[in-house]
Amino acid sequence: MKVFEGNLSAEGKIFGIVVSRFNEFLTRNLLQGAIDCLTRHGASDKDIDVVWVPGAFEIGFAARKMAASGRYNALICLGVVIRGATMHFEYVAGQVTRTLGQINSEGIVPITSGIIIADSIEQATERAGTKMGNKGWSAALSAIEMADVNEKLK
Repeated sequence: MKVFEGNLSAEGKIFGIVVSRFNEFLTRNLLQGAIDCLTRHGASDKDIDVVWVPGAFEIGFAARKMAASGRYNALICLGVVIRGATMHFEYVAGQVTRTLGQINSEGIVPITSGIIIADSIEQATERAGTKMGNKGWSAALSAIEMADVNEKLK
């Protein structure tokens, strides 16, 4: 039996981060968490590219372009979608999740989701660096592991 597991070393790997500007007061915390995780695990600042997009809906476009470039060992997608008074929330949350899943399933490059989908600002804030941790950090940690798994499966 052969078992494949990823190591948590980001050294020598190149990471792309796509981050939504909408709800920037929260997404900036997610970005800081992701960068902190990557650098603590050995990534160099020069090996981290950050692409800002207007909102969560646009994350998929940038992620697909970055995946197709062949430059990255893994991509980290960060955004915050908060329920409002209209159905817009369901459409955006569903579409960004579907799009990232589709790109990920193509097997070009591992993509991790640090997209917070919450019913309230309070819930989102808890997941962007307060009592529920930082989803940006978690997504970066998954990206490090998946980048290594991807290398082992080639």
